[in-house]
Amino acid sequence: MRTVVVSGAASGIGAATTALLRDQGDRVITVDQRDADVVADLSTVAGRGEAVAAVQELTDVVHGVVPCAGVAGLTGVDPALVVSVNYFGAVELVRGLRPQLAAADGASVVLLASNSITCQPGWRESVADLCLADDEAAARADAAQTEAVHVYPATKAALARWARREGVTEDWIGQGIRLNAVAPGMIATPMTDQLREDPELGVFADVYPTAVARPGRPEEIAALIGFLLSDASSLMVGSVVYADGGTDAIMNP
Repeated sequence: MRTVVVSGAASGIGAATTALLRDQGDRVITVDQRDADVVADLSTVAGRGEAVAAVQELTDVVHGVVPCAGVAGLTGVDPALVVSVNYFGAVELVRGLRPQLAAADGASVVLLASNSITCQPGWRESVADLCLADDEAAARADAAQTEAVHVYPATKAALARWARREGVTEDWIGQGIRLNAVAPGMIATPMTDQLREDPELGVFADVYPTAVARPGRPEEIAALIGFLLSDASSLMVGSVVYADGGTDAIMNP
């Protein structure tokens, strides 16, 4: 039986991934602010430390980590919070559990990026750069100068770039830990329901074209995550896989 840690497991893609893995017979340790094995706030340094410590109390070996916890870049959302949850909440959870991942003798991490990286214009590149420089205070301060809608893609780009940069290093693949990312498009989750209700951004909820003419389902992204966690994807290291019904291909032919 494998042990996989999933954050943001109470809803959306995290919940679908948890259900899939448990149906496959895996043990899943869930992390969220409610209804989880480990209840923690990943927006703070202290909360991330508590989450890592709580997981370590539950297991000595972790075969996979899927940080799904995230904050949407909606009107009125604190852009600094988007930075702390989406990027640092994910990366610090993964880093904190690296000893347990290394102990698995073959482990996989799947980060949640987004097709907004390539399909949304005008996002704040400097936020991504500061995230990758591990300067949370500076990234938060820079994010505060703009709107959350321009910060969300920056955090997702930083996650994808971190997976590519770190995935090929001795610290990760050298220890048998594969880092990859998925980049979903519009997926029918509570987060996208909030987008549709946004008084300013709701009109953009369905503006991006898809070849399949529908939003994705959480279960479809979970299936891809399940593959990337499995030995069947053993050659994939530092990959960013788009799963968006063709939106990125249409907008960037």
